Amino acid sequence: MMQDWNAYRDTLLGRVADYAKLSPDVMRGLQTMDGAAAKTGHLEPRIHELIALAVAVTTRCDGCIAVHTKAAVNHGATREEIAEALGVAISLNAGAALTYSARVLDAHAALPGR
Repeated sequence: MMQDWNAYRDTLLGRVADYAKLSPDVMRGLQTMDGAAAKTGHLEPRIHELIALAVAVTTRCDGCIAVHTKAAVNHGATREEIAEALGVAISLNAGAALTYSARVLDAHAALPGR
């Protein structure tokens, strides 16, 4: 195992609780945003967590990975479903690199004398 994810998650949540005491309005705002997406009821919680895991990978957020992996499993996500969601994240990261590579070529073409 690369990291003790359970200990990391517990420590992180403790620090988040400390932050919440210092800035409760920010935490309320985050909780409002977090709950707003689920209010429509169009996607089941398991799907929300699989999306969150894909986003966590693309944003490189270890805390998000620790929290949303546990939440995904608690909502019934299988290892295979998690792997598929991660495959989407991997393909989009490569796609994003390709898209931004095209932007570099466009910026290069826009240089004077090109």
